[in-house]
Amino acid sequence: MTTGSAKPSPAARRKARRFTVQALYQWQMTGANLGDIEAQFRVDNDMRKTDVDYFHELLHEIPKCVTELDNSFAQYLDRGIKDLDRVELAILRIGTYELSKRLDVPYRVAINEGIELAKYFGATESHKYVNGVLDKVAQRLRVAERAERDSR
Repeated sequence: MTTGSAKPSPAARRKARRFTVQALYQWQMTGANLGDIEAQFRVDNDMRKTDVDYFHELLHEIPKCVTELDNSFAQYLDRGIKDLDRVELAILRIGTYELSKRLDVPYRVAINEGIELAKYFGATESHKYVNGVLDKVAQRLRVAERAERDSR
């Protein structure tokens, strides 16, 4: 379990994102209390090598701004949000949250992590879909960062 004192490793962040996909999926399907979901995850899973602070942040902050996040990527979907696979929806919300609220996470990392989550949890081709949507979100939300990278 990582704490706020040391910078978490990329692997610890990746585990936090994986747990968040599962927890958000549960929240989306059941509407259960987020605190109860988090407590269940902490009991049922080995979180020693997980950035639990990041897991907590993602799990509690994403639902607070879910409408804003959904509006950020809805225009890039080929179907309505209600028609999205719930796993893909959770992944898109995590990626869009990182792109819009966590400027310390490079846009390429946010997109790549979304792709990896989709490969791990999603259907066969969902990683391509997630990549396309998050790339378009990044083009709009991370203009300066992308321009700086492209000028190199």
